[in-house]
Order: sequence, then structure tokens, then C-alpha cells
Amino acid sequence: MKEKIAVIGLGYVGLPLALLASKKGYEVYGVDINKDRIEAINQKHSPFLDAKIEQELQSSKFIATTDSQVVKDCQIVIICVPTPVSEDKIPNLRPVEGACLTVARNLTKGSLVILESTVNPGVCESIVIPIIEKESGLKAGVDFYVAHCPERINPGDKKWHVENINRVIGSLEATGLKMAYDFYTSIISGSVYKMNNLKEAEAVKIVENSFRDINIAFVNELAMSFSRLGIDVVNVINGAETKPFSFLAHYPGCGVGGHCIPVDPYYLIEYAKQENGFNHAFLSLAREINNNMPKFTVDLLTTALGEKNIKPTGTRITILGISYKADIDDDRESPAFEIISEAKKAGYDVSIFDPFVLAKSTAQTLTEALKDSMAVIIATNHSDFKKLSPEFFLTNNISTIIDGRNCLDKEKFIQAGITYRGIGR
Repeated sequence: MKEKIAVIGLGYVGLPLALLASKKGYEVYGVDINKDRIEAINQKHSPFLDAKIEQELQSSKFIATTDSQVVKDCQIVIICVPTPVSEDKIPNLRPVEGACLTVARNLTKGSLVILESTVNPGVCESIVIPIIEKESGLKAGVDFYVAHCPERINPGDKKWHVENINRVIGSLEATGLKMAYDFYTSIISGSVYKMNNLKEAEAVKIVENSFRDINIAFVNELAMSFSRLGIDVVNVINGAETKPFSFLAHYPGCGVGGHCIPVDPYYLIEYAKQENGFNHAFLSLAREINNNMPKFTVDLLTTALGEKNIKPTGTRITILGISYKADIDDDRESPAFEIISEAKKAGYDVSIFDPFVLAKSTAQTLTEALKDSMAVIIATNHSDFKKLSPEFFLTNNISTIIDGRNCLDKEKFIQAGITYRGIGR
């Protein structure tokens, strides 16, 4: 008979995992402190925009609840809560600490606790295990087992999802490693790679996203340089990609968003600084470069309008896109917010539209958003935005476009008489 599963946190990570485990025959309980989220799930509606989850909820038998006591009946408990950073980029582990307290107060002997939340190396042994041991009176590796399997999920990706992405696991000792391995291999079709210990598993996710952040920073720096040299950085990257080895294409943009890439490096930066006095200069510089891209984007607009003798003060512009990536409603850490802030600081009158995030838009339709605007910044490459023609913009009196995602046909827009600026184009 399969174990009962409790998933703590039913967001972008926990909900797909709970649905998958339930589909694979486990009796699953999902626990979340957000009552509105629980109500939506129990009414068979996804709390965020995701057609696949919406469909799977219709037939799923998993139970969503705010009652953490269901953990008492579960043999595997999986923590999937957020690990954000503060405004000054300091890691915030309070959600993990709170989840650990919840688990500890309901944990039974012999259970396996898996942390999927992204953390810096050392968190399982310095925070997770001590909290659970102190609150439960149980001993890790003896009375209960601990493993870390860093989440891997890519919202909106139709190819890679929770069931087929390869995973890595680490544990405090061999029994927990086997239990975690047996569980994940029973629910996913991808491979499960065993790490030597908890710290190695914790480091994997940080390294994955720091790799992305560094490479994006590299091409963003090239974009800022090449924009002064009259070189189209996108064409250069496409040319470099023809090399069949040693080059992996990354592309520039108006900023880096989402809950992983702009967040995870700070966990390693701060951990290394606080624990052993090591300065991750490379990671810090990458973060600085990428954090500067929203301002660079607004500066592009100011320069383009300046060529027409138009000053920012009082000039109405429209920012298209709030979510951090195309065709989803996830706006966590979206650079659009910083673009909006920088534009307002410059003196622009800002109109905002995102068909996926209407609650935070200033207009409910695209036409309404463009009314009385002189220019557009594309902050998110939604499919609907990519389809817009030069004629559409000209009809709406838009003659200046800053393509923050390089998603429009540059030559077509220039030939139509529109002042077009991309990121490094």
C-alpha cells in the first residue's frame, strides 16, 4: 500500500506536485494557509492561470485543507513554500521556518520530510532539522528522515513539466535517500540523480539559476555595449550559436523576473558572506547588471523621444506586459514593476496593460491603454503582443517602440517609419 502524502504549500510548485502524486495513486493532502487558494482548489479551479492544472483538478482526488493536523496521518511530508528575498535582497527563510514548525507539531515516527523549497547550502542541517527536532522531540536520521529535492518547474512550458523533468535528491543518511528516491521514481518519468549529501543537493538549484543569471548578464552587458556600436546583438548571438560546441545561446532583455533566477543567487551570495566571509563577486556583478536593465530600457525610450525633441515630463507612454514571462499570469519579481517605477521617476505618465494580469493594469483593453500615448515599451513578450503590426501602432498614433523583449520584427517596424529600439538592437 502506498504512503499517504502531505504537501505543504500549494503554489506553483506544490500544487502540480500534489496533483501528480495523486494521479500516481497516492492519497494526498495539500496544506496551505491561504483560505482563498484552498477554496478555489476544492472548487476544482486553479488559483493561478494554468490550463493543465485546471484540467487535472477536475478528476483529482487529492484533498486541500488549511488543517495541518492531516500531517499526522502521512508518511511523506513535502515542504513547497516560497523562499523570497527582501527589498534589500536579504534571503527570507521565514516561510520555511513556519512550515517546519507546522510539520514538527504533527510529525510521526518513521516519516520522511522532503524540502523542495530553494535554499542555500546548509539550511536543511542548520535550520530545518533543528526546528523539527526541537519542536517534535524526535531525532533526525533515527525517528524521522530528511531529504532535499530542489523544485524544478517552468510555468507555461508545454514541454517540460513536473512529471518529466529530471530531479536530484540528497539526504541526511542512506535510509532517507532511499525513501526519497523510491518516491520520486514512482511519480516522474525523468531520471532521479542521487547527491552525496544535503548540502550538495541544496547547491544544485542555486548553481542552475546562477548559471542562467550570469549568462543573461553577459548578453545584457553586450547589448548595452553593442547598442552604442551599431551592432545587432541578437544577430551576433544567432551567429555564435552556429558553433556546434561550447556556446549556449542566451538573449538580452529588459530585466530578469520570476521566483528563481533573480532570487536564488542572493541565497548563495549572502550564505557565503555570512558563513565563511567569501565574496561572490561574479554573482554579485551579474545581479547588478541584470537589475540595471529596467533603467537602461527606460533610458532607451528617453533617448529615442529626445531625438524628436520630446521630453519625459508629462508624456504619456504605455507599458505592455506585467508578468515576468510570456502568456502566464505570474508576475513575481517581474522587471515590469521596476520599468514602471523608473518611467514614473523620469516624469512619464504611465499607462499599463497586460491581458493576463488585468487586476494590476491601468487599462482593461489594449486600445484603451494606448489612448493618448506617444510611445510603447514592451516588457513581456506575450503572443498577442508579438502579433501586433506596425500599422496597428501607427493607427493608434504610436511612432516610438522600445522592444524590451526583442520580440517584434525589427526591419518591418523600421521600414514602416516607426522609431524602433530593441535591447542591443
